[in-house]
Amino acid sequence: MNPIRLAIIEDEVLIQESLKAFFDSVAHMECLTVAASVEDFLKQIPAMEMLPDVLLLDINLVGMTGIEGIPLLLDEMPAVDIIMLTTFEDNDSIFKALCAGACSYLSKKTPLKKIQEAVEVVQDGGSYMSPSIARKIVNHYAPKSSKQSLLSPRENDVVKGIVAGKSYKMIADDLFVSINTVRTHIKNIYKTLGINSKAELIKKSYDNKL
Repeated sequence: MNPIRLAIIEDEVLIQESLKAFFDSVAHMECLTVAASVEDFLKQIPAMEMLPDVLLLDINLVGMTGIEGIPLLLDEMPAVDIIMLTTFEDNDSIFKALCAGACSYLSKKTPLKKIQEAVEVVQDGGSYMSPSIARKIVNHYAPKSSKQSLLSPRENDVVKGIVAGKSYKMIADDLFVSINTVRTHIKNIYKTLGINSKAELIKKSYDNKL
């Protein structure tokens, strides 16, 4: 099995060192580089022999913020999965990061083992949220009006799983269906809502347009 290649953008030295030391100790993961800012990381990309599969990204950085940097990072590395690792847990930061292209959102209070789990889930095609973040998203998703939903009850169950950060397999297990059934539901959800990504789906849920 090929190792999961990681990169970290974090400006607090103690957190940098803690994350790098931990991931260097995980047999199936490889930390390629650590940068203190988005600008520094972008300068490193041309010299990299391999690009990361997963990027851990802080928000509050010197220079541009992590959220501002997401589009630039994805321009250079379209295949990378970005996990926000931050102290910011307000709805606005969560919403902006996910809509900019991050696939997961973790609090810096998250234990290292849980961060490892998040990386593994993301690499497997899912997304991952700290419990407190997932609760905020689910609360925001809760119906605020009596208007009829565009989606079926089962499709809404799938959406709830996605906005809570669950992988397709986890959703399938929760609903006692196959992963292919979940994928079919997601395809129909995207078609019904006229969208093409998880980020757009999460935005729809935030705006109560489901």
